[in-house]
Amino acid sequence: MTVQDQVDRLTLHLPVFGMILRKSAVARFARTFGTMVAAGTPILESLENVAKTSGNRIVEEAIMNSRSSISEGRTLTEPLANSGIFPTMVTSMISIGESTGSLEQILEKIADFYEEEVDRAVDNLTALLEPIILVFLGVVIGGLVVAMYMPIFQMGSVVG
Repeated sequence: MTVQDQVDRLTLHLPVFGMILRKSAVARFARTFGTMVAAGTPILESLENVAKTSGNRIVEEAIMNSRSSISEGRTLTEPLANSGIFPTMVTSMISIGESTGSLEQILEKIADFYEEEVDRAVDNLTALLEPIILVFLGVVIGGLVVAMYMPIFQMGSVVG
């Protein structure tokens, strides 16, 4: 396992940001894969391209495992479920899409749902960070003001 693999694994397990990155990866996978399947691209070729655009080696590895699973005649969902990256809801919906023949519609719904989840999580995170940033800026600006006026007050007390 390379250093990049360890960094990618660590980023997916970070407390707040890991959840956002994981949901973003799922949304990107579903959107790209759904678009390619809807365009008529063969599934094996689609999975290879989706894996290359995942942006995370752990996600890429999970997608390539599912690609090899399909080439061996098994399902797409088993390796995705075993990866631990894709939630149970996603793998269940993909399984339903595979069996009903409506994989592209299911992937589109998954992508819409997870894109909304990512947007909501980012909005909540920024709402949480705003007061922290304001307090930090207040302390920094207050420190600068004190640092500028302290010598003036000390000179005034020496002169007076």
